[in-house]
Amino acid sequence: MVVVLAAVTVYSQRFEPGPDWRVRGDDERPRRGRYRGEWGGDSWEIPKRDVFPGNVFTFCRLRYDSSGYRSGGGWDTDFNASDVNFSTRLEELTTIRVNRDERGRVKHAVVRLTEDDVFNYPFLYMIEPGALTFSDAEAARLRSYLLRGGFLLVDDFWGEVEWRNFEFEFSRAMPPDEFPMMPLPLTHEIFHCVFEIKEYPQVPSVHAWLGTGLTYERRDATEPHFRGVFDKKGRLMAVICHNTDLGDGWERENWDETYFREFSAKKSYPMGINIVVYAMTH
Repeated sequence: MVVVLAAVTVYSQRFEPGPDWRVRGDDERPRRGRYRGEWGGDSWEIPKRDVFPGNVFTFCRLRYDSSGYRSGGGWDTDFNASDVNFSTRLEELTTIRVNRDERGRVKHAVVRLTEDDVFNYPFLYMIEPGALTFSDAEAARLRSYLLRGGFLLVDDFWGEVEWRNFEFEFSRAMPPDEFPMMPLPLTHEIFHCVFEIKEYPQVPSVHAWLGTGLTYERRDATEPHFRGVFDKKGRLMAVICHNTDLGDGWERENWDETYFREFSAKKSYPMGINIVVYAMTH
């Protein structure tokens, strides 16, 4: 692991957008944005799933039925560009290999908690859980997934109303008297294992930032919070990113050069890569 992380650190020092920061669309990287005139007009299909292969990383998104408070919010927010872009950058900037098909295109996955295939994916990404409602079966399966070694990254929900809802729903799976949500201090290894992160990254959606110039999306969401949930042996099972939107920094990296430099390159990718490297090596 030491050798792997040493190589990862070397690559991370090269993370610069360069003259071709606005990636030209190709089969591998389905960028969605105004530069290609696709926003609102593109379409996508849920990828075909395969059993998690050995020695490669697969970005797996958690699908749920309830939606978010915001227009269009829900499990498929930023799908599928964020999943592909993040996987691509992870492989570019670290020694981790990502899952690809026979044509070299990134393979990612979408899974429900109630499907047995969830156990084939050690990393799950959940987005916009602000109005999430778990069924009893989903709550029980999430508990089983985490206690059997799975890792959950929660992203992109804002303000106190959404926090209280998520806290309640998550506690149905992981009761706080057994598995409390604890603030992750900046001294924790997850903020230093690849990139050196010295402050909690707050990433707004590109729409909010271009419209207001602010890094927060709600008046009661000015401060980002990063919380962790540990099992009884001290393993970090979940990282909960509140009042920030890492996924938009992945999906929208080609919308605006300043947004890319200030949020995608400095915050979204470093934090996301640190989380994945930590989760996959502990």
